[in-house]
Amino acid sequence: MVDESTSPDLVELGRQVNDAAERRDFDAMMSFFGPAPVWDLSPMGLGVYEGVAAIRGFFEDWIGSYDDFKLGGEELLDLGSGIVFTVLVQRGRPIGSSGEVTIRYASVSVWDEGSMVRITNYNDIDEARAAAERLMKERADG
Repeated sequence: MVDESTSPDLVELGRQVNDAAERRDFDAMMSFFGPAPVWDLSPMGLGVYEGVAAIRGFFEDWIGSYDDFKLGGEELLDLGSGIVFTVLVQRGRPIGSSGEVTIRYASVSVWDEGSMVRITNYNDIDEARAAAERLMKERADG
């Protein structure tokens, strides 16, 4: 008999979150979060959002400001110990505009028992990668 892992595939779950965001399916998107999540956008100058309602409100406002919104994962890595490092490219056409906005950034997410509990986004991808590796080591050693 083959042992099958009961651990969730965090990279696949991350893709599902991104797909839900692109579809503007906020209920599906929020279903991946734990009961007291934190989304830290302070490295990007956008503040810290605590709790499901605050995070959902941020995303409804952010994504809602675009007529066309695309979110693609350039790199998604499960570093172990519940840490996922992602490089994302977000493209959108703001409401009432013919121009497109493109943002490339990195995200470090912390997962516990298949739920996201904390995410930090960074403009500086190297800074994010170093933070993810440091966090993974701390969790593995702790």
